[in-house]
Amino acid sequence: MSVLVLRDEGSIPVNFFRAVGRSIQLIGMFVVFGTELAVKRPATREQRADWLHRFCARAMRGMGIEIRVIGGFPERGAVISNHQSYVDIVVFAALHPCVFVSKAEIERWPVVGWMTTMSGTVYVARGHGGSAIRARKGMQAAVDAGLPVVFFPEGTTTNGSQLLKFHSGLLAQVLDSGAPVTAAYLRYSFAEENGPGVTVADDVCYWGDRNMLAHIFKFLGLRGVRAEVRFASGPIAFSSDRLHRKMAAVEARTAVAALGAADRYREECTISDSTNVHLP
Repeated sequence: MSVLVLRDEGSIPVNFFRAVGRSIQLIGMFVVFGTELAVKRPATREQRADWLHRFCARAMRGMGIEIRVIGGFPERGAVISNHQSYVDIVVFAALHPCVFVSKAEIERWPVVGWMTTMSGTVYVARGHGGSAIRARKGMQAAVDAGLPVVFFPEGTTTNGSQLLKFHSGLLAQVLDSGAPVTAAYLRYSFAEENGPGVTVADDVCYWGDRNMLAHIFKFLGLRGVRAEVRFASGPIAFSSDRLHRKMAAVEARTAVAALGAADRYREECTISDSTNVHLP
């Protein structure tokens, strides 16, 4: 029996039936968890982070994404990572209750903006006076509540082929607060074949000027998507004081890049230090 395949202008194949089925399943999750959020209206940051954690863990299972972890998710402070896709946020949230720092535009998105706000997301607006200070207060409140704060210093997504320059603004706010900063590196791969022309760089990573809804639909049709997260064994030991924010950004980028290099080396060797995560 032949399988109906949807192709876009670039002739990238996507399993249509799988994408439709998972789309319906994902919409159902939004309805169920959105209703829970509206009814219960969690009051504390811990409750909001737990809601997001359960929602994202369920979404990972529904999309058939396997997560492997090397190291441990820090219990406090900030976690910084490379940034390749909107899926990154779902992966980190599925692993551990946490708070994200995100661009302010997301707050205005229909439905998603309301849900991210209710889940405790800290927003930052580039170029707006006082935004970094407000973000610092939000991050400090999350740290004081015992929740790790996750953000992506590149400030945008890439196709995974390079690590962009790190912005120093948010990092400086974290260092001023005295919270530890731990590096992480996220990599995607396929455990199964998805047909000719399908690549992680184009069909998992979301970057450039692309239609998000079209990309999400294609992504939902993929098989065997695997996410691997490598955490550093301890916080970054910054060599400069907090006044040298540019140097701190360089050192932070070096720490994340080193995890990426270790990840690439691991592909060439047999190392049994990873753990498959069983999501709740």
